[in-house]
Amino acid sequence: MPPTKLYPRTALALLTTLNLLNYIDRSVLFAVQPLVQNEFHLTNTQVGYLTSAFLGFYMVAAPFVGPLAGRYSRKTIIMLGAIFWSALTLLTAFTHTYWELLVRHTLVGIGEATFVTIAPTFVADLFPEDRRGRIFGIFYLAIPVGTAAGYLLGGKLGPEHGWRFPFYIAAAPGFLLALAVAFLPEPKPGQFDTRKESATKASVWGLVHNPAFWTVTLGMAAGTFSLGGIQVWMPTFLSAVRGYSLKQANEFFGAIVVGCGIVASLAGGWLGDRLLPKMPGSYYFVSAVSMALGVPVMIVALFSKGPIMLPAIALAAFFLLINTSPLNTALVNAVSPQIRVTAIAVNMFLFHLFGDVPSPTLMGYVADHHSLQSAFILPVIAMAISSAILFYGMRFAPALRRSENLAASSTC
Repeated sequence: MPPTKLYPRTALALLTTLNLLNYIDRSVLFAVQPLVQNEFHLTNTQVGYLTSAFLGFYMVAAPFVGPLAGRYSRKTIIMLGAIFWSALTLLTAFTHTYWELLVRHTLVGIGEATFVTIAPTFVADLFPEDRRGRIFGIFYLAIPVGTAAGYLLGGKLGPEHGWRFPFYIAAAPGFLLALAVAFLPEPKPGQFDTRKESATKASVWGLVHNPAFWTVTLGMAAGTFSLGGIQVWMPTFLSAVRGYSLKQANEFFGAIVVGCGIVASLAGGWLGDRLLPKMPGSYYFVSAVSMALGVPVMIVALFSKGPIMLPAIALAAFFLLINTSPLNTALVNAVSPQIRVTAIAVNMFLFHLFGDVPSPTLMGYVADHHSLQSAFILPVIAMAISSAILFYGMRFAPALRRSENLAASSTC
C-alpha cells in the first residue's frame, strides 16, 4: 500500500463519484418514463421490462466479470467498463424505437456490471475491517444521491428538451473519471483482513455451504425487490395516482431519496461499526430492524392522501436505504479476499435475479390488471421477508478479531 495517508481517501472519493454516475444513468429513465411511454405507446408492463432487461443482463454479466479480476488489474477493468457504459449512454441519441432503447439499456447493464462487481473489493482493501461499515456508507451514498440526481436531472430537462437530452448530460463525466482511475495504485487484496479462514470462506465451492453468505444474499434480494420496484414506479404513482405533475413528482421523490438516503447510508454504516465489538451480527441486525420498521410506514405512505403521505414516503425510504452499507459490509466480511470478487458476482446475480429484475415488471403487470396502488403491496411483502431472513442470519456472522495490523492501519 502506498505510504501516503491521502491515497485511500482519494481513491474512495474517485470511486464513489464514478458510482454516483452509475446510478444517475439508471434513474434518469425512471424520471422520463411517462415521456418514453407516450412516445412509443407502451403498456406499464413494457415500461417495467426496460429496467428488468437492464438488470437481467447486468446480473448475467457479473459472474463473467468476476474471474477477470484474478487475471487483470482491477482498476483497468473498472476504467474500461466505465468508458463502455458512458459511450452507450451517449448512443441514446440513436434510439428511435422501443426495441432500440431496450438494446441500449441491456448493453449499458453489461458495462455497469464491471464496475459494481470490482469496485467494492477495491474499496474493501483500502481500509481496516472495523471501519468498513462507515467506508461503505460513503461509497454507497452514490445510490441515494445518484438516484435522486437522475430523478432531478430527468424531471427538469426531460419535459423541456425531450427525454433523450438528460442522458447526454449524464454520460459526459464518465469518460474523465474513467481515465482518472488509471492513476490509482492497486491495493493489495486482503491486506487488512484479520478474520479466521475456513473452508466455507476461502473457496468458491465453499460458498454453497456458507450460511453467512446465503442469508445476506437472500436478505438483499428481498430488500432489492422492494427498493427496485419503488424506485421505478414511485414518480409515476405520485403523478398518475396522487395528481402531482411529472416535474413535481420527480422533484419531491428525488429530494426524499437524496435527503433520507444520505443520512440513512451514513447512519447504517456507523451503527453497524458501533455495534460490531459487542454483536458480530450487527450489520445483519441493523438491516433487519430497518426492514421491519419500514413495513408499517410504507403501508401508511400508500394509503394516505393528506399531508402525512410525503413524510411517510420519506421515512419508508430511510428504512429501505439504511441497510445498503451494512449488508455490503456483511457480504465482504463473509468471505476471504481471494474469492471476494467471485462472491460479489454471485451475490449480484442472485439478488438481482430474485430482486429488482422481476419487481418492476411484476408491479407493472399488477398495475395493468388491478391498480398501481395495489402493485405497491408487493414491495411491502418483500420488506417483511427480508427482515425475517436477516434476523435469522445474525447467528452466522463471523466474529471480528483485533490485530496489530488492523490497529496500526486504522489511521490510514
